[in-house]
Amino acid sequence: MNHGSRLKKKYREEIVGQLMEQFNYKSVMQVPKLVKITINQGIGDATGDKKLVENALQEIALITGQKAVPTKAKTSISNFKLREGMAIGAKVTLRQERMWEFIERLIIVALPRVRDFRGISNKAFDGRGNYSLGVTEQIIFPEIDIDKVNKITGLDINFVTTAKTDAEALALLQALGLPFKNQKN
Repeated sequence: MNHGSRLKKKYREEIVGQLMEQFNYKSVMQVPKLVKITINQGIGDATGDKKLVENALQEIALITGQKAVPTKAKTSISNFKLREGMAIGAKVTLRQERMWEFIERLIIVALPRVRDFRGISNKAFDGRGNYSLGVTEQIIFPEIDIDKVNKITGLDINFVTTAKTDAEALALLQALGLPFKNQKN
């Protein structure tokens, strides 16, 4: 029996109603929802050490609970000793239950572990209702064993929503509990 995450339940029971009221939607289908979360880790030194990509794949798989895939270079750049098709990063796309579990862990466990954390920027929207968050250290996730990490790297986390505007996406992500700076509660 699948219980689903608390955040998904909160979205269905509370947040949909709040957003319908706030933006005067006529139908529940107009309410923006979270479609997917992509996690991407680019490894600049991957041209010199292929083991770094394997480590990144393992770390992202640990963090998300889903197998990560390597990202490959699209073009060759001789100055960087980069060849087309060479693995230079790792990525994973989360949907459905894994997405809800990940965002819940991100908000409750990982973000509070960031040094000098004062909230995330509310200026990283793309104009189409999607939000990008950069994390400077992968060790904020409790699944990562600090002793086994040979290089601290950052992650890009992208939240893809069905929102038409940035304001709608901001309202959705705030309601889900993402701790934005300058939040008026």
